[in-house]
Amino acid sequence: MGAAELTAFGDWLAVPSVVCLWIAVLLRAPAALRSPQQRGLWLAVATAAAAMTLNLPDVVTYAMRDPDYAHTVGLVRNLIGVLSAGTVLYFVAAATRGRVLQLAAWTGTVAWLTTLVVLDIAAPAHGTHTIPPQGDPVPSLAYWLFLISAHLLANITCVSLCWRYSRRSESRGLAAGLRLFGLGTALAGLFWFVYLLKALFASTWAMPALPLMMNLHGLLRAAAILVPTLFVLRRTGADIATAWRLWPLWHDLVQAVPHVALTKPRAGRVVELLWPPVPRNLLVYRKVIETRDAILILGEYVAPGVPELARSHVTGHGIPEQRRTAAALACVLKEARQAKLAGRPGQPGEDDWELPAAMQTSAEGGDLDDEARFLVDVAQAYGSPATTDFTP
Repeated sequence: MGAAELTAFGDWLAVPSVVCLWIAVLLRAPAALRSPQQRGLWLAVATAAAAMTLNLPDVVTYAMRDPDYAHTVGLVRNLIGVLSAGTVLYFVAAATRGRVLQLAAWTGTVAWLTTLVVLDIAAPAHGTHTIPPQGDPVPSLAYWLFLISAHLLANITCVSLCWRYSRRSESRGLAAGLRLFGLGTALAGLFWFVYLLKALFASTWAMPALPLMMNLHGLLRAAAILVPTLFVLRRTGADIATAWRLWPLWHDLVQAVPHVALTKPRAGRVVELLWPPVPRNLLVYRKVIETRDAILILGEYVAPGVPELARSHVTGHGIPEQRRTAAALACVLKEARQAKLAGRPGQPGEDDWELPAAMQTSAEGGDLDDEARFLVDVAQAYGSPATTDFTP
């Protein structure tokens, strides 16, 4: 890819990058405003989105129509960029719980912003801020060196700490977010390093890649703050799938033992998922607890010898060994449910079966996810021909 094609591709990526940044900023705003730990990261991305919006080719073209307007847009863009660099440092300070660093970040940001405004006012009359291929930087070399130093200091510090803490974090979501943010920040740092080479040595060989660097940086930062949302969506999708698979078993058992249900069941499986009777994040938890409670109660209606017959039955049907426990429990539950609905008396304490190991561990405070997976296997076996054929 030639220099012209590289620049054209980077410019084409500008609008998608800015759009993704603003979508990420808006989606994460409620959570970020509630959480001090996320606020710095959100502010860094929001200010970067504002600066990149003012740097869009169409915005720059429009601003260039009026020299005074071009100067205002360029100055505001640079000031917002420095504010973004300062919020990056604040994010790093908040993540490391460094009170001194947080104070230094805000103090340094105010000092840098003030100095840039003073340098801009002190410079001769000028239009847009730029470092032309030939001639002196506008408004001055000191202005650009001060601007570039703010970005490089913030970016180098951020990349270093993001890499360090991503390796220490036990949370995959946090580690992924830090690495994405660090990688995006590294591209931004490289962007400003190229500008430093141009300002000091008139080096322009890397200039065609600058639009691509900056816009990839925007996409990576948008992805970084969306990581928690993606993990929540993945968890929600997994919960919906688990609740969908558990529903037939849960519905039949709750029909036989209705008092175990915290709330009245909905009319159907789709309605249950679209309009859950409990908070959505508790849907699978309630399904598992209510199913377990129903199984414990139906244990009183298990006739002597049925568990052993169920184990022999599933073995004879060629069910894989790792699924036999779930399949045998499904057969036992089918018979116990029929006995309960038929009005046969229960026999508390006289059943000759016990909860499978996965359910015993959860009942004693173990992993609920393991029990949910086991009950999904039971639900799958509950509707299978092997269970339907079981008649002791």
